[in-house]
Amino acid sequence: MWQDNERATKLTREKTKLDDAISFVQSAEKQLHDLTELLELAEADSDDALTEEAATALGELQKQLHRAQMESLLSGEADGCDCYLEIHAGAGGTEAQDWADMLRRMYLCWAGDHGYTVELMDEMEGEEAGIKSVTMRIKGADAYGWLKTESGVHRLVRISPFDANARRHTSFASVWVYPVIDDSITVTINPADCRIDTYRSSGAGGQHINKTDSAVRITHLPTGIVVSCQTQRSQFANKDAAWAMLRARLYEMELQKRQEKNAQIEAGKSEIGWGYQIRSYVLQPYQMVKDLRTKVETSDTAGVLNGKIDLFLNAALAENSLNKGETDE
Repeated sequence: MWQDNERATKLTREKTKLDDAISFVQSAEKQLHDLTELLELAEADSDDALTEEAATALGELQKQLHRAQMESLLSGEADGCDCYLEIHAGAGGTEAQDWADMLRRMYLCWAGDHGYTVELMDEMEGEEAGIKSVTMRIKGADAYGWLKTESGVHRLVRISPFDANARRHTSFASVWVYPVIDDSITVTINPADCRIDTYRSSGAGGQHINKTDSAVRITHLPTGIVVSCQTQRSQFANKDAAWAMLRARLYEMELQKRQEKNAQIEAGKSEIGWGYQIRSYVLQPYQMVKDLRTKVETSDTAGVLNGKIDLFLNAALAENSLNKGETDE
C-alpha cells in the first residue's frame, strides 16, 4: 500500500466513508436511546415543555435517518463522484433563457444547502436576459448519485414578465447530469475522432483571459458530443478540463445505453427516458410542481425554485432503485 499512492488514496477514502457510516449508526442509536428515556421521564413528570423538546429532537433524528436510508441507495459505480450539470434553454428566446437561469439558481441553492461547492465551467449569456446554456461542476460526496435523475426536460408555465400583455407562456429547458469520472474508470478516446477549436472567452476575466483564444471546444465526431470550457486562465487548462468533460460524457452515454436496455426489458416502465420531459413547474393559474415520473407534487413552488428539491430527488432515487431490483430479478 505504501508503494502505491493511488491505491492508498482510494482505500483511505473508502475507509473514511465506512467509518463515517458506522459512526452515524452508533450515534443515532445513542440519540434514540437517550431521547426515548427523556421522553418517558418528561411524560412521567407531566413536563409539557420537555416532552415537546424531546419530540422535536426525535423528529430531527427521523429526518437524518431517512436521508441515510436514501444515501444507502447510492450504490452505482459513479454515484460517489462529483458531477457536471448542463442547462440549455429551449426554443422561445428570452422567456426560455430566463427559465434556464432560474433552473441554474435552483441547483446553486440546492448545492449550497447541502454543502457542495460549484465551479463554473462554461456559460453563454442570453441577448436580453437569462442564459442560453451553462455547464457547472458540482463537487462533493455523492453529487452525481443525488442529481443523476435530474436529466431531462423541465417545463415552466407562468405569466411572462417579458410580455407587455401579461399572457401565460410555457417555456422549456433541458438539464443534463453526468459524472466526473476518476482514474479507476477507463474511457478510451481516439484523438483522430475529435475536432478541437479555440476561441476568445466571452465572460468576465483577467487582463489575459479575454485577449487570446484561450477557450476550447472539443467535438467528438462519431457521437456528435460537444464540450467546451472557457473559465480557466490558460488554453492548456481549458483543454484539460474539456477532455475531462468529454470522457465523462462518453461514460454517461454508456450508462444511458445500459438504462435503455433495462427499460426495454420493462416495457411498461419505458415511457420516461433520458432527455424527455420529467417535471412541470406551474406558477399560473395555480401553484404546483409535479414530477411526471414519480407523480410527487408540491404547491410550494417558491421553495422548490429556491433549491428545496429533495422530495423529488428522494422519490426518483427510490423508484430507480426499485426498478433496478425488479429488473435484476
